[in-house]
Order: sequence, then structure tokens, then C-alpha cells
Amino acid sequence: MNRIPVAAAMILTASLALTTGCATKKSVARETAPLINKTNELDDLTAKTTRDIKDLDARSTKGIADVNTKTDAADQKATAARQQADAANELATKAATGVESLTNQVVNLDNYRPVAETAVHFGFNKADLTKKAKDALDKLAAEVANTKGYIVALEGNTDSVGNAEYNYQLSQRRAQSVIQYLAAEHSIPAHKIYVIGLGKDKPAAKNNTAEGRAENRRVEVRLMTNVVGAQPAQTPNTAQQ
Repeated sequence: MNRIPVAAAMILTASLALTTGCATKKSVARETAPLINKTNELDDLTAKTTRDIKDLDARSTKGIADVNTKTDAADQKATAARQQADAANELATKAATGVESLTNQVVNLDNYRPVAETAVHFGFNKADLTKKAKDALDKLAAEVANTKGYIVALEGNTDSVGNAEYNYQLSQRRAQSVIQYLAAEHSIPAHKIYVIGLGKDKPAAKNNTAEGRAENRRVEVRLMTNVVGAQPAQTPNTAQQ
């Protein structure tokens, strides 16, 4: 008679234990679910932050590289500009020194004697050199190597057609053509070339004929030296267009 209550008690106890265990698991699950969700959210946030940091680092690295590249390019340009400026200053200094030296030399042209001379002529309203004019300049320039203390004196001239200012500019262009040719073809420096006359104020012939006007459209070129005992000037060569 006593065994039946004991068995019932054991069954009841087991049932209670099972019921209590299920209740405890459900309670724990309910309590831990928010923590698990929060942990997952933190993991996602950490992963996103890591990606953002890597992206920012990559963009920063590229930006720094671009800045360095631009800085290097700017430095190279600045260096090149300084080198060009230094070269220009050096050339200017040499030119100024040459001009000063030449100015001192030609203060009194009476100290110079002509060694060779020629005259090159131009077409109406033209300033370009013909082949004949270049040949005449070549012949005169050939004497430079044998002439010490030399200068090249130019007299640019025009005919009387046109106003004085225009003719002055035209005679300048003609003289410049001679200067450029002597510098380019015969390496005669510009500071050794001395322009002593321009315009229509010194005609070689009368301007009332076509032949006279053609004669006046000229640049006279003289190779001169200040060395005593220099050879006398050659008979002028003329080159007409």
C-alpha cells in the first residue's frame, strides 16, 4: 500500500523537474536573444568600420601619391624655369658686355679703317636677301677670319617713296636681314655689327628715276678694323634684285 504513493511521488517529482527545465531554457533563451542580436550588430558594425578604414586609407594613399607627383612635376618645372632664367641672364650679361665693349671701341669711327665692303640691294618694298646678295655677303664675311679688332658697319637705305617713318622701318628690316644672315651663316656676333645709318636721308643716286630709286634700296656693308696696317677696302660689290 505504501509503494503506490512513493511511485506516484517519484513520477510527480520527475514531471516537475522536466517542467522546470523547459521553463528555465525558455527563460534563458529569451534573456540571451537580445545579447546575441547586439553582438551580431556589433560584428557587422566592426566589419563595416574596417572596410571604411581600408577604403579611407587607400584613398588617402592615392591622394598623397597624387600630391607628391604634382609636387615633383612643379619642382621640375620650377627648376627648368630657373635654369632658363639663369641662361637668359647669362646671355643678357654677355650681350651687355659685348655691347659695352663695342661702344667703347666705336666711340670714334675715325680709328677704324675699312678692310672690305659691299652693297646689297633690295626690290621695291622688300627686305629679303636674294642669292646674289647672299653671295656678296659670303665674300665679305670670308675676310673676317683674317681681320683682327674688327666690326661690321651697316648703312641701311631706302628710296624716297613713302613717308619717312615707314622708310625708316623698312631700312631697319633690311639691315636686320643682313645681320641675321651674317650671324646664322658666318657666326658673326650681333655685338660686332654696328648700324650707323638708316632711312632715305643718304641717297646714293637721285630718286627721280626708276634706276636711281633701285640704287637707293640698299644696305652698305663694311668690314672695318682698328688695327694699324690693315689692308685697304676692296672695291664694293653690288647685289641687285
